[in-house]
Amino acid sequence: MEKTTNELSEFVGKALSNGISRSRINDALQQAGWQSEQIDRALADFAEIDFPIPVPKPRPSLSAREAFFYLLLFATLYISAFNLGTLLFIMIEKAVPDPALTNIPGGWLTYKIRGAVSALIVAFPVFLYLSRKINQELLNTPAGRASGIRRWLTYITLFIASGILIGDMIAILYNLLGGELTLRFMLKVATVATISGTIFLYYLKGLRKEEKTT
Repeated sequence: MEKTTNELSEFVGKALSNGISRSRINDALQQAGWQSEQIDRALADFAEIDFPIPVPKPRPSLSAREAFFYLLLFATLYISAFNLGTLLFIMIEKAVPDPALTNIPGGWLTYKIRGAVSALIVAFPVFLYLSRKINQELLNTPAGRASGIRRWLTYITLFIASGILIGDMIAILYNLLGGELTLRFMLKVATVATISGTIFLYYLKGLRKEEKTT
């Protein structure tokens, strides 16, 4: 893949140095079978400035620091989302109790609340801090938006969120067909859908915004 990308970038660089317009290069590469996304990235490797030869833009390179920040960012996101859901589930169980589950020890519920609150107090501020720090760095260094690990983790997050949403819809339909929809169940489904849907839309919006600017 890297060799193919380098070959395409070299071709684009030579074509630009010969004075061929970007639109003609794009048309020629599409006729040759290259994907639009690959062509756009190759063209984006060179700055659109007035200079005798093509001027390459800096390419993002994966560093241990970058990998650490992104892995920690998404890890704290998952921890925060899971424990927020846990707390909301407990609130729902308190507000709409299930008579069949009245024999659950109170200590177990307290343990779950303490665990969820502790995780949120630690993980969520870290997530907010890293989000702010990374967004600031991306503003200063736009090339970082093409980071491989960033895109991979973002798409994995979208995959997980969409999978949860699909599972939610299946659960609703299953219980609807069985005539087993209850207020308690619907509130929990709505909680999961809201959390996963918010994450999905947030990162999907970010990806679309990047695609328009690159």
